[in-house]
Amino acid sequence: MFTTDTKTAASLQGFEAASAALHGEGWCLLPGLMPNLHVEALANDLNPIFDATPFCQGDFYGNKTKRFGSLLRRSAHAATFVQHPLILALVQEALGAYCDTIQLNLAQAIELYPSAPVQFPHRDQDMWQGAKGEVEYLVNVMWPLTPFTRSNGGTIIYPESHGSAALVEKDPAGSLVAACDPGSAIVFLGSTLHGAGSNRTETTRRAIVVSYCLGWLKPYENQWLAYPPAIARSFPPDLAALVGYTQHRPNLGNYEGVSPAILLQDQVPEHIAAIDALRPEHIEIVAAHRRSQKIEGRP
Repeated sequence: MFTTDTKTAASLQGFEAASAALHGEGWCLLPGLMPNLHVEALANDLNPIFDATPFCQGDFYGNKTKRFGSLLRRSAHAATFVQHPLILALVQEALGAYCDTIQLNLAQAIELYPSAPVQFPHRDQDMWQGAKGEVEYLVNVMWPLTPFTRSNGGTIIYPESHGSAALVEKDPAGSLVAACDPGSAIVFLGSTLHGAGSNRTETTRRAIVVSYCLGWLKPYENQWLAYPPAIARSFPPDLAALVGYTQHRPNLGNYEGVSPAILLQDQVPEHIAAIDALRPEHIEIVAAHRRSQKIEGRP
C-alpha cells in the first residue's frame, strides 16, 4: 500500500516499535514526527478560526473548550498531517484486518482554555454500538500545536485499558499525561481510555486530532458534507478516497452503483451503468454460482 522511496522509507522508521507500543499499551508517543515548519504553517492558518469559534456547550465537550472540524478545507497544510506515511501505516496495520478500506473519521481542532476541568474519561469506540473487545474500530492521533503538559490539560492516557480490557468494569490501575511538544504525535486506539486534563495555567492549549476508522462505519464527522464534490475535486485521488470518495467492497458507499469518485470528474454522466465492486472471495462465489447455473442449463 505504501511506496518505498527514500522519503517514505525515512518516514516509516520506527514503525515496528510504534506498532508494538500501540498494541501492547494501547497508545504510543512519536516525538518530533512533524517538522516545526509544517506545525507553524497549520497553526497560522487556524489562528483566526480559533478566535472566531464560540465555546462548546455541554459537560463532555466542555464549556471552556473550542472545537471545529473540516480541517482539510480550512488549511492546505492539514493534508500533511492527515496523510503522514507512518501514521497511515500504523492505522492500516491496526484496522486493516477488519475492513476493506480505512476512512477519515474526523479532523478537528481543539483549544482548551484556562480553568477547563478534567474531561470525562472515555473510549471513542463507544460511538458505535458494535461488539467490543475483539475489533478495533478507530485510531486517534493528537497533534499538539502548543506544548502539552500536566498543568495545561495534556491528554490523559490509561495504558493497557484497550482491547478486551475495555470490557472490565473496574477503573484502570493508573494513568499518565502524554506530555510532549508540537511536532509530536500521540497515537492511541479507539478502545483506549483517555481524556483531556484540566488547564490550570493562564494560557490556552491547542491541538488537532485526526482520527481514522473502519471504512464501513458511519464516521464521527460527515465527510461528504465537510468536503462536498466542489471541494474534494481539488484533492489528490488518495486523499479524496480517504474522505469517502471510494467504495468499500462489496458495493458499499456507492453513487448510482459506482464509486462516488465519479462526482469529482469535470463532467458527470446523467445516466450511469452500475459496476460490481466485489472482493476477490465474492467474485469467486458469484462466478461459481454462475458456472453451476450453466451446468444446469439455466439462463
